[in-house]
Amino acid sequence: MSKNSGYGRAASEKDRPKQRGLSRRLLKLTTATAIVAVIANFTVLAPLTHEIDDNPEFRAANVPENASAAVATAASLIDREVNANGWTPNDPFFAPSAVLDNMPNYQSGITKAVGRFSFELLDQIARTRGSSSADPDLERATGFLQFPPDIWVWEPSSSILPTVPSETQYRQGLEALERYNARLSAGDAVFERRADTLAGALSRIAADLGSQTAQLERAQRSGWWIFSRTADDVFYQNKGMLYGYYVTLAALGEDFEPIIRERNLSTVWGQALDSLRQGSQLSPIIVLNGDRDRSIFANHLALQGFYMKRAILQLEEAVSVLAI
Repeated sequence: MSKNSGYGRAASEKDRPKQRGLSRRLLKLTTATAIVAVIANFTVLAPLTHEIDDNPEFRAANVPENASAAVATAASLIDREVNANGWTPNDPFFAPSAVLDNMPNYQSGITKAVGRFSFELLDQIARTRGSSSADPDLERATGFLQFPPDIWVWEPSSSILPTVPSETQYRQGLEALERYNARLSAGDAVFERRADTLAGALSRIAADLGSQTAQLERAQRSGWWIFSRTADDVFYQNKGMLYGYYVTLAALGEDFEPIIRERNLSTVWGQALDSLRQGSQLSPIIVLNGDRDRSIFANHLALQGFYMKRAILQLEEAVSVLAI
């Protein structure tokens, strides 16, 4: 064996501790970087993602001539939450918004309200009479907007294959609403501005809000002392519903302005909208679930429920006036 080969082995053995030390330092650096990235992801990026957009002045930027302001506003709401603000209820565990719950619940509430409104369009307002055929675009819109809000691109509990996520479904619902409104503007779709169609839609919306008050009652019994994650989730979903109904019904009032004026409904209509608006604007720093009888702390669910129940009564009063 040559002297050079022996020297090479000796040099190689001397380098091994250095290489192991370098590998350990690299591993420590990689681990530290990963930890910092995770902390930054959930403590810095998550708050930047958080957006509770409850602007009461929100309306559709453009409403085609002879089209519906309410349909345009409903479509704009979906566009804002899905495309502009970013859809968060189905974000995976590694996304910054995965640690958030207020924004996902709020967005889910908005889509629930818009989905109900699209169903009332299909079933009430977009029919010449109850026996007339359903509008195909509104059928599609209603189907897509009823889709669960928390479906991601991969749901291993149901399939190992990729699936269609919630925001894709909502975008298709948005496109269907816009197609319907474009056809309405061109005179190729139905939008019956009659007292009975408005009454039918308002009656169902009031009933939908009424079903949510039952959740309020259950959530108020879920707290430990004054804090409850269930109460927090229900509060923000209801806030989203109240906001979604407020902006769409405010725009619907423009569509039905002649009927509202002829039936002397302006005062009741304004009161119902005001209750929805006030309920949608409640923004506590922390949702408290204090005992309604004995606690000195606020109960934000009870306060929200007050505005919801007042809006329900006022909508039902509007329905009674329209039925005369």
